[in-house]
Amino acid sequence: MAVAVARATARVADYLRDHAPLLRKLQWGIVALYAFLLIVPAMMPLPDNTASVFNNLTVVAQFAFWGIWWPFVLVSMPIMGRAWCGLFCPEGMLTEWASERGQGHAIPRWMRWGGWPFVAFALTTIYGQLVSVYQYPLAVLAVLGGSTLAAMAVGWRYGRSKRVWCKYLCPVNGVFHLLAKLSPWHYRVNEEAWRHPVIRIQPVNCAPLVPLRQMKSAGDCHMCGRCSGYRGAITLAPRSPEDEIVRVADGDAWQTALLIFGMMGIAMGAFLWTASPWFVTIKQAAATWLIERDIMWPLLDNAPWFVLTHYPQVNDSFSWLDGACILFFIGATTAIVGGALYLALWLADRLLPMRADASRSTLGGAGVHKLAQALIPSAGIGVFLGLSATTITLLKHEGVSAHWANPVRFTLLTLAIAWTLRLAWRVMGQRTGAVGRRVAAWLVYAAGLVPFCVAWVLFFVIW
Repeated sequence: MAVAVARATARVADYLRDHAPLLRKLQWGIVALYAFLLIVPAMMPLPDNTASVFNNLTVVAQFAFWGIWWPFVLVSMPIMGRAWCGLFCPEGMLTEWASERGQGHAIPRWMRWGGWPFVAFALTTIYGQLVSVYQYPLAVLAVLGGSTLAAMAVGWRYGRSKRVWCKYLCPVNGVFHLLAKLSPWHYRVNEEAWRHPVIRIQPVNCAPLVPLRQMKSAGDCHMCGRCSGYRGAITLAPRSPEDEIVRVADGDAWQTALLIFGMMGIAMGAFLWTASPWFVTIKQAAATWLIERDIMWPLLDNAPWFVLTHYPQVNDSFSWLDGACILFFIGATTAIVGGALYLALWLADRLLPMRADASRSTLGGAGVHKLAQALIPSAGIGVFLGLSATTITLLKHEGVSAHWANPVRFTLLTLAIAWTLRLAWRVMGQRTGAVGRRVAAWLVYAAGLVPFCVAWVLFFVIW
């Protein structure tokens, strides 16, 4: 059975390699649909309360982008790896197309900085909240369209037929990189076959700039199939979804920051503030303080729509105070949820024997970053639950009953937390055979997840 699955998997990769022109036509079709849904709604009047997915293109686009596309692209990563990036993503297609016709300059050092995945994710997430990207087509055009234009500009300027944008600057590259580590498929490299190829060697253009011979992680691979069979050494093969986290992935400081303070902190704050009565209390208290001191300018709602939400025609405009409170709320949530998680990882690392390659004199150390990798299932399901809340809202607007939503949500959250704790237990087992220390570290690790879980209870049940 296992041999049959492996052969079938390899044939799929060979099909992708041999039918690249057909896939390119499919990608251009997706680009056309993406551009249509991005541009046309932004040129139309805002929908009224009677607008429906059945009679209004703006609502159709909203449902397509935030109800289907983003939530389920995330789901695809731990199931199929980064196949979305390699086979379907319009930005990836356009940046590679631009690089084929561009200047081909060398990639600058500043672009190779390891912090871009975290910074780009944080800035895009926060900016999207300030301009209400889930609600308004102009905001979608600014966020997604701006990202697409930047991808094309980077492709035109740097690299030759490479996806430089995807490798270094894409706002979701870091998230996709982490989630793809859970994929049950990867391109396996046979070192012996690489050294002694028995077939004719033809050049391969690895657009996402993966060093093929050293490829052990599925995080950077776009699953496009171009390298399938290269040197008789690269094969798409099944694997355990836990294999990379436990045996391969060590992580680094920026991946840990993206997991803890990005996907589980900033994203959580971005989802929570719209439903939180605490946000309203904070804003009212701040407004009262300002009025008592006759400081009125923060209460004005005169910012342009691309800075803060400003749609007076539908009575929806953010004041400068609104923007400041959103930033404060997201920052506080990040500090509480992310801070608790980091403290738990730090303590758990101290309870375990020190890794040979770790230095506790530096911030975190290799042990903390390895332990953080086990958080990937929980971080991924958190982002999915937040995005799918928009899906549920849109379905309710169309009259679809959603009584099933909370049982499904908490089932998924429970399974993800359980998987995280199982991965953490296995990772800790590589550090010590002493059951007592392992259990103590595992309990501390689990305690760090409590604020994250409580936040979802507040969001879906109490608020």
